[in-house]
Amino acid sequence: MAEQQGSAVVLDAEVRESDGGPVSRRGSSAERRCGWCRRVLPQQSSVGRPRLYCGQACRQRAYEQRNATAKAGLSGDVVLVTRAELDGLQDRLYQLRCALEDVQTLLSERPTKAELERSLAELVHSTGRLDRLWVNERAG
Repeated sequence: MAEQQGSAVVLDAEVRESDGGPVSRRGSSAERRCGWCRRVLPQQSSVGRPRLYCGQACRQRAYEQRNATAKAGLSGDVVLVTRAELDGLQDRLYQLRCALEDVQTLLSERPTKAELERSLAELVHSTGRLDRLWVNERAG
């Protein structure tokens, strides 16, 4: 669900725990990332609570962000994106949906090898753009 707030869009997201840290994905092979800058956290060999941040600076920035979010009256599980970012995401997802529908339609017919290759190439091209959806490390 998205709603407009100023020049940014607020998206509901279930990616944080109640304390504001990133959700732990226990048992998954995914590497743990800093809750602020998204850098990969080193493997923890000690016992105890897993690290949420790569250092004190990231912990402080996350704390400030949570306080600012609370003062703005937003819940802790919202993500702010610009309208342009949201539009770009929706455009890429629409392209992917269209490519999937084209392949699905083609498979219900008797496609030639060339038609199937062309349709699958378009699908691969559409999914290749999805790598931009990953959250990158924050600058400074």
